[in-house]
Parts: sequence; structure tokens; C-alpha cells
Amino acid sequence: MAAERLKIPPKRYRKETSVVSARLPKDMIEDIDRIADSTGRNRNEIITICLEYAMDHLEEGEKNT
Repeated sequence: MAAERLKIPPKRYRKETSVVSARLPKDMIEDIDRIADSTGRNRNEIITICLEYAMDHLEEGEKNT
């Protein structure tokens, strides 16, 4: 079974933004920058698109009560 490919969609969120800091491996940042260059997007947009994709495909487990 082939893996589903990530397609770069139009912007979805348009409200106010906040700054969030995260440590990422250098080789991952290089991949993000390569994708940004090839799609005409910036690094922030690529990270946002990837997070949206992950959240849309996330299956949350049951909460422990």
C-alpha cells in the first residue's frame, strides 16, 4: 500500500498568530527548507501545513478518568 502524499493546499487559518518555539533536527529543517523553496512557500507555512495534516489525520486515544 502506497503512502498518502502530502499536497500543499491554500491557507486554511487566517486569524491572529502566536509565536511557538520548537527544537527540530537540522536535517528535518533542511528538508522543510527544500520543500519551501520548491513550493514557493516559507518555512512557517510548510510547518503549519504539516501540522494541519497531522491534526486532520490524528486518532485520539480514550481519556483516562
